[in-house]
Amino acid sequence: MTIVKPYRVLLYYMYVPIENPEEFAKQHLKFCQQLGLKGRILVAAEGINGTVSGTVEQTDQYMKVMKEDPRFAEMVFKVDEAEGHAFKKMHVRPRKEVVTLQLEEDINPREMTGNYLSPKEFFEAMQEEDTVIIDARNDYEYDLGHFRGAVRPDIEAFRELPDWIREHKEELEGKKILTYCTGGIRCEKFSGWLKKEGFEDVNQLHGGIVTYGKDPEVQGRLWDGQCYVFDDRIGVPINRVEHVVVGRDYFTDEPCERYVNCANPECDKRIFCSEENEHKYLRGCTHECRIHPDNLYVKEHGLTEEDVKNRLKQINEEL
Repeated sequence: MTIVKPYRVLLYYMYVPIENPEEFAKQHLKFCQQLGLKGRILVAAEGINGTVSGTVEQTDQYMKVMKEDPRFAEMVFKVDEAEGHAFKKMHVRPRKEVVTLQLEEDINPREMTGNYLSPKEFFEAMQEEDTVIIDARNDYEYDLGHFRGAVRPDIEAFRELPDWIREHKEELEGKKILTYCTGGIRCEKFSGWLKKEGFEDVNQLHGGIVTYGKDPEVQGRLWDGQCYVFDDRIGVPINRVEHVVVGRDYFTDEPCERYVNCANPECDKRIFCSEENEHKYLRGCTHECRIHPDNLYVKEHGLTEEDVKNRLKQINEEL
């Protein structure tokens, strides 16, 4: 018997004209709060991009009301079951763009975008010769999980991707380009920009990694690791046939998929770290971060100066 979890996480986007995004965001926040949803929604004149969590009843109602709006009638919702909320609060914010690419001349995905490939088509295309797979996400997302053989752009933010492409243009010219992102929204603009830059054979994974993992035929094959998501879950499984861990513990280099942020708020570096090593190293990525006066781990656990000295002594003894 299949047990249905009591909560859901909805991931969705749509490029569609929205007049007065500020007012829309204000009213939409009230609507979401009345329903009891939690999440993060960005609204711009070009469209909407959101992830929300709630009970089955709450999310059903949200999808129903959204689809009753002619602007969002064709909206595709990607639905994940969950044991509870994936967010702590509800935010709806107006923005200039629903994904921040900051192009001099913006791309309208309704007018220019790459070829859509279904999960099966994408799976087959990945195995063809003269194909290059470009991850359109940030480096820390790639490091948690990615398609086998995909290129890892050295970027910390999506807006850095065009410059990275221009720096590596010679390596990409003449290739069949496949690109992918979490739910598809970043690829809509990125693939259109690639075509504008002169790349001819540009293809994107329709529906993104999340849709690929749910496809009954492909079942997430050729995906290694987990898919990074911007909520309390951090990572979700994609490959339903085999699970390959690609993350490595920052301190021991052992397989690890547990992301934490360095406890030094001035550093805040994302690192893979086991729970054991988090305690051992005071969640600090360097000695300087461990002894930083604002170390959040030390504060959270109420450690005294003597406690910290003993932990540091233990680390030094093992070096």
